[in-house]
Amino acid sequence: MGGSVRDAVLGRLGTDLDFTTDARPELVQELLRGWADHQWDTGIDFGTVSASKGHEQIEITTFRSDAYDRITRHPIVEYGTRLEDDLVRRDFTVNAMAVRIGPDGAGEFVDPLGGMDALVAGVLDTPARPEDSFHDDPLRMLRAARFVSQLGFTLTERVRTAIVQMADEILRISAERVQAELDKLILGTYPIEASTSWSRRDSRSACFRRSRR
Repeated sequence: MGGSVRDAVLGRLGTDLDFTTDARPELVQELLRGWADHQWDTGIDFGTVSASKGHEQIEITTFRSDAYDRITRHPIVEYGTRLEDDLVRRDFTVNAMAVRIGPDGAGEFVDPLGGMDALVAGVLDTPARPEDSFHDDPLRMLRAARFVSQLGFTLTERVRTAIVQMADEILRISAERVQAELDKLILGTYPIEASTSWSRRDSRSACFRRSRR
């Protein structure tokens, strides 16, 4: 689901695969035991169990809804029961698509937010108002720029406007997380295009100053 579906459509699926389920993390761990080569629970507080099998690494996250205090970027997690509700919390509509997988393999394609249309058009938009999405997790603004660099996408006008107006919110993010996103941005195919996502000079400077601390 999410980025895995996006990358599969773009022909760039790697060995990191994302899944979601209504099973709680403890049950997921039990089901993986004996099948996975290794598993770890670094993200279990947020409903995510990670594992590896051969050359592939997987993350399985329980359906959830997120609430944010808008001070940190760590959500208060409440588990859910519906895939569609889980997709709404995603950062961008191109990452809010899923394919249901059953005993016979891939089945229904689920796209409640028009992610495929956005993917075909090569645009990044948020499921909710970008101001709300970026207040919840400011790292999404850097992720937007990184996706522009890696995928050659463009930002919708409302997303671009929100990033410019809210760029100083990046100061809520640790320098290490900012640096990780900037490293991926610089190594992308379209880094110059990505830099235009930060068109206000003072906000861009603030972001880079923080990344070097």
